[in-house]
Amino acid sequence: MTTSASSDLPALGPILAGIRSPDDVKSLSEFDLLKLAEEIREALITNLSRTGGHLGPNLGVVELTIALHKIFSTPKDHFVMDVAHQGYVHKMLTGRADRIDTIRTFKGLNGFLLRSESEHDCYGAGHAGTALSAALGMAAARDLLKDDSHVVAVAGDAAFTCGPTLEALNNIAETTKKFIVVLNDNEWSIDKNVGAIARYFNALQTHSTYASVRNTAAEFVEKIAGKAARNLAHKVEEGAKNLLFPNVLFEKFGIRYFGPIDGHDLPLLIKTFEYLKTLNEPVVLHIITEKGRGYQPALDNPGKFHGLGTYKIEDGSTDTSDTPTASEIFGRTVTDLAKEDEKIVAITPAMPGGSKLDIFKKEIPERYFDVGIAEEHAALFACGLATKGIRPFLSIYSTFMQRAYDMIVHDMALQNLPVRLCMDRGGLSGDDGPTHHGLFDIGYLRPVPGIIHMAPKNEAEFVAMLKWMAKYDDGPTAIRYPRGPIDGSPVDGPCAPIVLGKGELISEGTDVALIGLGTMFEMAVETKKRLEEKGLSVSLVNPRFIKPLDNELLEKVARNAKVVCTFEDHVLMNGFGCGVIEHLNDVSIDVPVERIGWPDEFIEHGKIDGLRELHGLTAENAVEKISKHF
Repeated sequence: MTTSASSDLPALGPILAGIRSPDDVKSLSEFDLLKLAEEIREALITNLSRTGGHLGPNLGVVELTIALHKIFSTPKDHFVMDVAHQGYVHKMLTGRADRIDTIRTFKGLNGFLLRSESEHDCYGAGHAGTALSAALGMAAARDLLKDDSHVVAVAGDAAFTCGPTLEALNNIAETTKKFIVVLNDNEWSIDKNVGAIARYFNALQTHSTYASVRNTAAEFVEKIAGKAARNLAHKVEEGAKNLLFPNVLFEKFGIRYFGPIDGHDLPLLIKTFEYLKTLNEPVVLHIITEKGRGYQPALDNPGKFHGLGTYKIEDGSTDTSDTPTASEIFGRTVTDLAKEDEKIVAITPAMPGGSKLDIFKKEIPERYFDVGIAEEHAALFACGLATKGIRPFLSIYSTFMQRAYDMIVHDMALQNLPVRLCMDRGGLSGDDGPTHHGLFDIGYLRPVPGIIHMAPKNEAEFVAMLKWMAKYDDGPTAIRYPRGPIDGSPVDGPCAPIVLGKGELISEGTDVALIGLGTMFEMAVETKKRLEEKGLSVSLVNPRFIKPLDNELLEKVARNAKVVCTFEDHVLMNGFGCGVIEHLNDVSIDVPVERIGWPDEFIEHGKIDGLRELHGLTAENAVEKISKHF
């Protein structure tokens, strides 16, 4: 018999349905724990088929999460996950299983760990490379407070390509004597891991002390888990033959290394954590897992099932649309441009699938660079290329571009290097929530001298802007575009030529001036229609450029209007509308400016239309604001 969080969705098996807190996990027998793992996988596959989510990563950490909750005790003990999208199983074992069918839906469970959601979520990171530093801070605080809790950082192997992870490793041995790092090695982040560190984990190095420690290490495995486990562990990495020996990388950081062991052997994980819990030294446990374990479509396509929308359980297929996304248009256009210009290269920090630069990778591999989850390095690498006359297109999600901000200011803009910043997910990212919304890039780029920043109103204009960027060599440029389609219009539709710092005057009026930036242009069009139905005369502007503003056009429509209204898919604080207000003030044009955009708060997860309605990003609200002036 199963229970369900919603009447039409049998979501939970009988053991999982009985889990109200981690204490319930501790009381289960080994047989029931193994059955629990099966039920969790079934619940994940079934529920996420209806809501979408990070299926692959969570299928890979089922046994690990059960073992952690069997041995440790949250919320007293702390689990910090890198990245926290692999926390669905943790949520299910900490009293939230009956809501797992609400994951990533409005007012439902967040797709990441969230401190405000549960006392068991001690840290809610949604960006890679943060766990070790944050967990080390918790361990240091524990030591200062003299309590006896445990801190466990769970980090994927991809996190070890991040600078902050290596910086934390450099400080662990000097900071605390009780600290556990679980290296969850599945060879994937979102796409296949790249770089020397990834190769290092995939082909473990020989060590000068191997011969003397091998037997002792093997005896340790046999002691805690039996001879069968010893034999199995030898097979985990065929040919590497480095069962439980101090790995040279971690040894140099003063951290004792154990592994690799099978991350799906639940009894072995439990016994290993029982032992590691007793140690008074920093340790790393290296486990080998399968991303997508238990669901063949996810095993066959780990990149797709890292995070996706709804799918059919029987074969993992998803609905497709004939309307290309902005990412797909970007990948295709930049690839075509590079075929015409041998100086064009493409750079991504571990996001070829999401950014659609996998098109470029397939067709022009020699000029494609995946640098791993290393946005700072990616930006500096692009700067170096630009100094030699190469034309780099650097594709990073808006929310992740924040990590490279110092490089944008100090290295790119200060030296006026022509790097092309392509900010995918510019605007609300919907179901992913506040860790992934791209609502700050206008604010953080607007004050930087010399940067040109654009936002297209439709697909044809997007292509035209990318072509313009390819030819512009006089300094850094940036473009923001959404996760899905822009407005769904044809890529080969009409588009006036792109001229630096010049917008488009679509219509002229004498009562209201509407300025709709990028994806919000269509909302400005709808607002214009409603205002004209009220008898008002309306100017409509497509600004194209966030920086530099088309000051001449702005002044023209503002002088003719009784009120100006701006629209942007960005926070209002230091956003596009602020730039409009500042300039009108500087030239002493005294006209009221209303703004439609996101409030000064972190926006929750949910469907974009619903969140816009909730926060007043609607034509109806714009009309109401404007009408107060008449």
